[in-house]
Amino acid sequence: MARMKFYCDAERCIECNACVTACKNVNNVPWGVNRRRVVTINDGEQGERSLSVACMHCSDAPCAAVCPVDCFYTTGDGIVLHDKDICIGCGYCFYACPFGAPQFPAEAAFSTRGKMDKCTFCAGGPEDDHSPAEYSKYGSNRIADGKLPLCAEMCSTKALLAGDADVVSDIYRKRVINRGASAFDWGVNFNKQKLQG
Repeated sequence: MARMKFYCDAERCIECNACVTACKNVNNVPWGVNRRRVVTINDGEQGERSLSVACMHCSDAPCAAVCPVDCFYTTGDGIVLHDKDICIGCGYCFYACPFGAPQFPAEAAFSTRGKMDKCTFCAGGPEDDHSPAEYSKYGSNRIADGKLPLCAEMCSTKALLAGDADVVSDIYRKRVINRGASAFDWGVNFNKQKLQG
């Protein structure tokens, strides 16, 4: 089976936040929770880069390793999901995740902050596919329809890639090869004489 993964190409991200808006709209995400966010590194300086960040659906997810009630599970496609009916809101997953993916609807003490929420790769949750219970807790289940997450589909520059890890890595590999070739030898790549300076 495929291993589903996200990748954000920092060379293409223009910080438009279309991915964030698409995620919030299609999944009915509550206020105060951001399943996806755009982070800018070196803001306003030379070499500024932006990245769209969410749950990376890790192969060996640290959030699942620290959860005291085992509310996390991994699907056959490698998507890391959680069961809100089991979650106690302890916050261990938030501290374990290097991407800050787990979110809570309220800032409060243990078990009063609400159930944890995170990116589901638009794969819904443990309830029946497309049921009202699934949508109200986890949002849209686009994977069951054979679609990719809406955040990646709405990315105008195709900076955010989602899907089978092998396909995503092939796309990125081709981009890097093309970038390297055009940066080092403009004339050869475009079948023109070398520029003279």
